[in-house]
Amino acid sequence: MVSDPTHSLPQLRTFLEDHLLESIVPFWLKHAVDPAGGLNSCIRDDGEVASRDKWLWSQWRAVWVYSSLYNLIEQRDEWLDLAKHICNFAVRFGWDEQVGGWVLCLSGDGKVIRGCDSIYVDSFAIYGLTALARATGDDQYTALAQKTADHALRHLAMPHDEIPHFPYPVPKGARVHGIDMMFALMFWELGQCVDEDKYREAAIVHCDEVFDHYYRPDRDMLLERIAADRSEFPSPLGTTVNPGHVIESMWFQIHIARDRNDQKRIDKAVQLIKRHLEMAWDDEYGGMHLAVDADGGDEIGWEFADTKLWWPHTEAMYALLLAYEHCREDWCLRWYDKVHEYAFAHYPVPGYGEWRQKLDREGK
Repeated sequence: MVSDPTHSLPQLRTFLEDHLLESIVPFWLKHAVDPAGGLNSCIRDDGEVASRDKWLWSQWRAVWVYSSLYNLIEQRDEWLDLAKHICNFAVRFGWDEQVGGWVLCLSGDGKVIRGCDSIYVDSFAIYGLTALARATGDDQYTALAQKTADHALRHLAMPHDEIPHFPYPVPKGARVHGIDMMFALMFWELGQCVDEDKYREAAIVHCDEVFDHYYRPDRDMLLERIAADRSEFPSPLGTTVNPGHVIESMWFQIHIARDRNDQKRIDKAVQLIKRHLEMAWDDEYGGMHLAVDADGGDEIGWEFADTKLWWPHTEAMYALLLAYEHCREDWCLRWYDKVHEYAFAHYPVPGYGEWRQKLDREGK
């Protein structure tokens, strides 16, 4: 497909942009916008709204999406207006001043269903608000992103097993890669937006945690959980590898290292994308396993480990093209073709435009 990049990469860009703008984005504009506020994110494959509950990590992701479409693709008013529409709902109902964070879930009319049960909501809020600030130049969004980040810095000083981490509590005595991978990028993006070293320095602390502790050189793997003292955590929870998370984490790291002109770290991230894609791939049925055991054991400390979710494949496609941009090695394009072919053969829902969320191991 893209084995000859001179001819194929421009066509691939056109194909992906058309798929995004003619299938994916229209699906959400048609089915998901809630006139009462926010975006309906619990939607069936055919566009039917399954629930009007508003999970705020999805709301803030959507703010980032529509702000980034405006920032990166085209300055369409409908995209920026929707980003503001979603943000206004989240801001009106979602901040808990007493806790200093964003609640997890609201009803369609803004009543709290779940409180501040996940630190990840705060990370996505920082990300979405930063993108919206870039789109608008409005200081109210940077101020709210900084307020969120300042409270998050306080929460992140606690042991990981005391930090709200819905839906999977952090095991006692453990640290989790997800917290460090997410706040590395979110703090970095905010720091770059407001030109504030406090956030950039916090981001680098999280970057170093990822490379210095979750990555285990003796295994050449990045573990999802380690002990609080940075030693290995007992199996099976401590030997879990989530390749999609690792690949996502590595493109985060490439973005940060690119800004810092850190070629050594870019090279390491590229290497780990390849390593974990090889670990993830199911040679029998195709596609990427959700999780694997670092020791090759049958017991894997992650629910639904053998399912084929859509998101590891989209993360891998982006990461592989980003890796190719930096290293120009043919393996990136060969792997891209493999992931692309599986994803587009299995996930898009004919006639509706969006992708299926989850398949079984056999791709059904």
